[in-house]
Amino acid sequence: MKKIIVYLSICLSFLISSKSVYAKNENPYWQIQSIDTMKLSRDLAREKIDDSEFEKTIAREVENISDIGATHVAIGTPYDDEFVPFMKKWVGEARKNGLKIWFRGNFSGWEGWFGYSPISPEDHTIKIENFILSNQDLFEDGDIFTPCTECENGGPGDPRDTKEVSKYRQFLIKEYEISKSAFEKVDKEVTSGYFSMNADVARLVMDKDTTKSLGGVVVVDHYVKDPERLSMDVVEIAEKSDGKVILGEIGVPIPDIHGYMTASQQAEWIKKALSLLSNEPALLGINYWVASGGTTSLWYDDSSEKPSVEIIRNYFIPKVLSGKVVDELDKSIKEAEIIASAKIVSTNSEGEFSIDVVPSIEKLVIKKDGFEEGTVWLNNRSPEIIILKRSKGNIFFKIKLSIYQAINIIKELLQ
Repeated sequence: MKKIIVYLSICLSFLISSKSVYAKNENPYWQIQSIDTMKLSRDLAREKIDDSEFEKTIAREVENISDIGATHVAIGTPYDDEFVPFMKKWVGEARKNGLKIWFRGNFSGWEGWFGYSPISPEDHTIKIENFILSNQDLFEDGDIFTPCTECENGGPGDPRDTKEVSKYRQFLIKEYEISKSAFEKVDKEVTSGYFSMNADVARLVMDKDTTKSLGGVVVVDHYVKDPERLSMDVVEIAEKSDGKVILGEIGVPIPDIHGYMTASQQAEWIKKALSLLSNEPALLGINYWVASGGTTSLWYDDSSEKPSVEIIRNYFIPKVLSGKVVDELDKSIKEAEIIASAKIVSTNSEGEFSIDVVPSIEKLVIKKDGFEEGTVWLNNRSPEIIILKRSKGNIFFKIKLSIYQAINIIKELLQ
């Protein structure tokens, strides 16, 4: 077997799935990989509730989302009783396609959707508990339930304007605790909370104590002009809140922010954004807004893919790089750290590991006490063996190494 001796040793092989349908992605890069359906699941909820033909549109939309490698489909259907039958159509298609659901709706009265009368924060909390207890068949372990999506857009108002920040925090915490308790009562492991909010609201509201009280996660719906700004804001919010960050909404183009974009320009923006975001350990997940029906859509009206779909798919479904770390005597090295940007794994007792890599990752860094740090560049070439060199070796090790190398030279000469 050919051996390449450098400062690092690792046996590498790309294990790439050949399947063309990515339903039920069991190896996502981010914990939450979601595509939003609000333009269809919320905006058309009343208009299409009794339209049996629209069920084909729902099926096609959810299947497309599954094929991109999503873990979740975000459904914006209101929580009012009127819309539960429509919501069930989306839920049914999600389950068929192996998807978990991120419920990102609200009661219509909070913002005045569909002509509903306003409701108070107290009524909202009561209604949230009743909704969960009365509709437990909608939920499945692994789902996410947001009681009040972009709360600042309704109810008593935006805390940036009302200045009642403490009261707003208390409301979110109460809704989180009530919904969490309700799911425990129905024996469903559903993550509650994940209150999507504008980034400026998050900066104001989500201090460390509040973030901790809401499960340690900050969700921001964030549209900015540049991918670099998006990545920097994730880092800033994570540091300020001491929590993990989920991008509850990102998407391009928003005309007022990005102007006009061709499909190719959209793909390039998304490619740059995902490349930067894949380097951020604080980022727990992404919900792309929106699948179809808006300027940021990923699919054309005829359901054909825009170029951005393949870009997202390559990040949502990472390649798995497997290998083995050994020393200069070909002995396995356990508990070596394998670092691929934001991903870190350790070798097992046999020196073996598997790690996810996405298109933006160019190299692996390997660290182990007592050994020199090494780097493997991830080009198309995959060496069979590369050896991690000891940073210090006693006289006995050096003698053993000399003998080992001499034996290998003799073997090569005899071949």
